[in-house]
Amino acid sequence: MNTELESLEKKVDQLLRLYQDTQLENIKLRQKLSETDTKNKKLAEKVNIAADKLETILIKISEKK
Repeated sequence: MNTELESLEKKVDQLLRLYQDTQLENIKLRQKLSETDTKNKKLAEKVNIAADKLETILIKISEKK
């Protein structure tokens, strides 16, 4: 009986460690996702700015013809 309790205690301890490790990994992944989302938004804004500039240049070229 005592051996079974010790075995169960070890399993519970292992489960708690795995849970804590998973929580930490989840926090890190959420932070990384947030950083990636921010970078993505900045890049999308740069693409839009570049597209607007290109459109302006193309309009000016077509007006000169």
